[in-house]
Amino acid sequence: MRIFLSVLMISFFLFSSCSDDKDDMYPVVDMSGGDAFPVNCSVVHPGETFTFRAVFTDNEELDAFSIEAHDNFDHHTHSTDAVECEMEPERNPVNPFHMIEEYNIPSGLTLYEAEVDVFVPEDADTGDYHFMVRLTDAAGWQTLKGIAIKILPRE
Repeated sequence: MRIFLSVLMISFFLFSSCSDDKDDMYPVVDMSGGDAFPVNCSVVHPGETFTFRAVFTDNEELDAFSIEAHDNFDHHTHSTDAVECEMEPERNPVNPFHMIEEYNIPSGLTLYEAEVDVFVPEDADTGDYHFMVRLTDAAGWQTLKGIAIKILPRE
């Protein structure tokens, strides 16, 4: 009987110490608000600064985000949006705009309004680009948002 009670107590301890509170949800990149930018098919211009804006949320805690821009002259895809943008013909880049920037989110937040100024160099190739947003929560889950944009000369 003692062995049975010991096994029962050990089992109770092991199962009660396991937590169902494990964070198993991806963070959310919300680009649906009126201030969100860029959105699919947005146009930005060489020699100008645009402001990236998005709202990030998580069920437990946010950690960090990165933004990236790179050319899409070869028509590869990362898009996570159902909207398709009209593409220019494929071509080889000469001086493509490329950037990767990483940002920490203050500890303890489940909601963060991101706002980052992005400068597009004057001599950047114009055409089709991807703007990528990677959001990571404190548990390590990551969400990727791929946005098709264009860099075009100001008319």
